[in-house]
Amino acid sequence: MKIAITGASGRMGQMLVETVMNTSGVILSGALERSGAASLGQDAGILTGRRTGIEITDDVDRILAHADVLIDFTRPEGTLEYLKVASQHCTRVVIGTTGFTESQKAEIVAAAQTLGVVFAPNMSVGVNVTLKLLQVAGSYFSTGYDVEIIEAHHRNKVDAPSGTALQMGEVLATALGRNLATCAMYGRHGTVGERDPSTIGFSVIRGGDIGGDHTVMFAGTGERIEISHKSASRLAYAQGAVRAACFLSDRPVGLYDMWDVLDLH
Repeated sequence: MKIAITGASGRMGQMLVETVMNTSGVILSGALERSGAASLGQDAGILTGRRTGIEITDDVDRILAHADVLIDFTRPEGTLEYLKVASQHCTRVVIGTTGFTESQKAEIVAAAQTLGVVFAPNMSVGVNVTLKLLQVAGSYFSTGYDVEIIEAHHRNKVDAPSGTALQMGEVLATALGRNLATCAMYGRHGTVGERDPSTIGFSVIRGGDIGGDHTVMFAGTGERIEISHKSASRLAYAQGAVRAACFLSDRPVGLYDMWDVLDLH
């Protein structure tokens, strides 16, 4: 199976290059970067110290014409442009980008009517197993426990809360029988009064090079339960994304998530 990647010269892109190169049964067929990037024309292994024989390019049409799956971790606007070209070539797409608006998510859903797409805010196997644990825990802590989600990421992350934190919120809200759109509390400041027990609180930390830490706290009377996942590097996301790409190789058209990939539903 031939895999192309986006953001080739960034940290995530280089993790994907390394992971694809180390995975049997798949080959790196293309490495994309934005127009004007300093890395254009250089080998895709620019930061890994490993020569791949694949040049980084901005020629999306040419790359996707010869790829079975595209793995994309960029920005919402870029992802949607890649998705349009992928649709023209029937190239399956794995989307790890976060920060989409509801209308942008609708474009992904529409594309999946004619294309195989895995769309998940976090590709880590560990994170998705954690989400499953939260689903189970939430069903037991529906009353008598306050739910708080605390997430921390590096200083360069542009969206907040993280896509993973929001997905945790969605999973918990469903398990608790609530609607996240109406029960989420995004930060507190000033005299906010006593805590509404029906809310799900979010706290965000940005700093340094934190890969991604997420903790869900169930605070009851006399006890506190915490479920955490901490990322030391982006490698887990790259490994999960390649696993998702392999999953798509023999799946029909449709929209999938990492729970489909890992059979967690």
